[in-house]
Amino acid sequence: MNPVVPAAGKTEDKQMNELNHFSEAGRARMVDVGDKASTQRVAIVSGILRMQPATLQRIRDGKIAKGDVLTVADVGAVMAAKRTPDIIPMCHSIALTGVEVEFSEIVEPDAEGCVGIRVLATASCVGQTGVEMEALCAANVALLTIYDMCKAIDRGMRIECVQLEEKRGGKSGVWRREERA
Repeated sequence: MNPVVPAAGKTEDKQMNELNHFSEAGRARMVDVGDKASTQRVAIVSGILRMQPATLQRIRDGKIAKGDVLTVADVGAVMAAKRTPDIIPMCHSIALTGVEVEFSEIVEPDAEGCVGIRVLATASCVGQTGVEMEALCAANVALLTIYDMCKAIDRGMRIECVQLEEKRGGKSGVWRREERA
């Protein structure tokens, strides 16, 4: 099997020209943000973990053998945000000024009879690049931690709808996900 090596000078591709994570030769690179202004930046990400109603009840009642599920998930989310550049190859190391995690219950069953927990992870910094990746890592690890702590009693849990809800700061200003009908 031959390795895939981008040909030099292939920057005419429209997508490559729009993505600044590629060098002139089409190779992946970390973007230089040295000329960007430092601004207050915030990113908010949401996600859902669907589960059986009995699993949610056990979480609520503190009857999961591994401990206080949401407290551990909160700590895991903060740890993940802090370690984001260690797991996302082209992500910049930034000095986070805050990571907040909120959990809410989804008690209305879906078509499969599952309820859930919704996570909302907010990451912030003062810097030259955004914190979307840190908020995304925080939300995903919070959901994965809940899954890990409850998998012995509910292997059918599923993570869904992890998405950026809002970002603020930098040249692009404010972006918010529009509600869908």
